[in-house]
Amino acid sequence: MEVVILSGNKAIAALAAGAVEALLRRKPAAVLGLATGSSPLPVYDELALRHERAGLDFSRVAAFTLDEYVGLPHGHPESYREVIKREFTERVNIDPANVHCPDGAAADVPDACRAFEDAMRAAGGVDLQLLGVGTDGHIGFNEPGSSLASRTRIKTLIEQTRRDNARFFGSLSKVPHHVVTQGLGTILAARHVILIATGAQKATAVRDLVEGPLAAICPASVLQLHPHATVLVDEAAASSLRLADYYRHSYENKPSWQEL
Repeated sequence: MEVVILSGNKAIAALAAGAVEALLRRKPAAVLGLATGSSPLPVYDELALRHERAGLDFSRVAAFTLDEYVGLPHGHPESYREVIKREFTERVNIDPANVHCPDGAAADVPDACRAFEDAMRAAGGVDLQLLGVGTDGHIGFNEPGSSLASRTRIKTLIEQTRRDNARFFGSLSKVPHHVVTQGLGTILAARHVILIATGAQKATAVRDLVEGPLAAICPASVLQLHPHATVLVDEAAASSLRLADYYRHSYENKPSWQEL
């Protein structure tokens, strides 16, 4: 796991977008894993800017989103299918048919979960997965206690996550109790994972996922098992890391030939 401590959102977005761009330059038909939430939004802004100004091409890209609420109808403004369209995919030239989302509105949700996993395998797997992390250490909607080997499935949200997301729905009562999410085992199958965390409220989760024990109580700690996981954090999110100076030294002295 590589931990990179940067000055803020702008520097983090530039570095993460640079990794995506480098991937697309060498593999134009790459498969991207897309997270929603606030953490990746600056990255999507930067990628849209690079598409507009420098012609970064997404025409052959396939994408798979992390999660979706159960029970929201297609087209609901707070469904993650709509959020990822607004925030990213409609701003670049990716084919809408190549954007795959877990279907929380399906008549048979477990069958839809299996179909999502099948589509991911048929696409050759995810080359680069973007992630955020919750204050309790969840990634995707894999809440504390999730199986470290889980695949795409239905999960019940803990109340803290529902409270965190209530601002998008106007009230807590409107936040669904159930979601569909890629599992931790599904996320681990991506060839490169980039996790982004900013702000002091994420400091405990960052400490636990990077330096704590591998444990279901902090689902993001499963990334300690990943052969190519990159954690991009600002100074506030890094404030509880015991080895912060070592991470800074490692990045500052990174060989010029070594990519993110």
